Amino acid sequence: MALEEVCGLDLGGVCKFPGRHQLVSGLCHASLGLEGTCIAVPPGADPAEFMRGLRRGRDGVKMELGHGTTTLAFKFKHGVIAAADTRSSCGNLVFCPASEKVIPVHRHLVGTTSGTSADCFVWKRILARECRLYELRNNRPLTVAGAAKLLASTLYLYKGLDLCVATTLCGWDRHGPALHYVYSDGTRMTGDVFSVGSGSPYAYSILDSEYRYDMTVEEAYALARRAVYHATHRDAYSGGNVDLYHVTESGWVKVSREDIFPVYYQVQEEKK
Repeated sequence: MALEEVCGLDLGGVCKFPGRHQLVSGLCHASLGLEGTCIAVPPGADPAEFMRGLRRGRDGVKMELGHGTTTLAFKFKHGVIAAADTRSSCGNLVFCPASEKVIPVHRHLVGTTSGTSADCFVWKRILARECRLYELRNNRPLTVAGAAKLLASTLYLYKGLDLCVATTLCGWDRHGPALHYVYSDGTRMTGDVFSVGSGSPYAYSILDSEYRYDMTVEEAYALARRAVYHATHRDAYSGGNVDLYHVTESGWVKVSREDIFPVYYQVQEEKK
């Protein structure tokens, strides 16, 4: 790895960790072209066999738990806005009312998370590591498109193993503001407006009617908050607060975390 090269060490490319974790090599070698890197997986001789052992259906282990969220992102002339609610649910249980669904990846890149929280956090950490290693090796940051391709190519290797990762990568690179959607089956798309999660149809209803590329910064903030509010109002799996991030040429900034209720009262006043 890059740190080994800088320190002049030769550790054989494999990090030794105590415990009963299996280290499966070849993930990064196959997808990223980086030899000797590895990833820890649950106990089991092979991750594919481990997942197949958790059979679903009447005769197997049932792991189908409903979950939902509302995340959105859009580009405008002053950068990229990313916003999300903060409610994490597991079936009918609100597991956490104040979770983080917008995760910083690099100083110029953040990602929204939708799907299984554990899967999203693990793969975002892997992507953050690879972005940092790329910058150390090449003396320049990885572009947003490059980060999206990297993540999509890696996730594709685990297609069919019940990963659930749906993310929107929001960043600013040498080509300007960029927005890419990546799904766990390897899907990768670019666009100006994305909303992901169970509340996305309600968020899109606001974004489609009020989004403009030439908005001011304050108008963009208000639009993001309003879209998340409408989604949380109609979608039982979304709620809590509204996290708002703004990515500019100088990097990302967390603008605010606000409770949903003030936005509700504001909307009600506007209707009078």
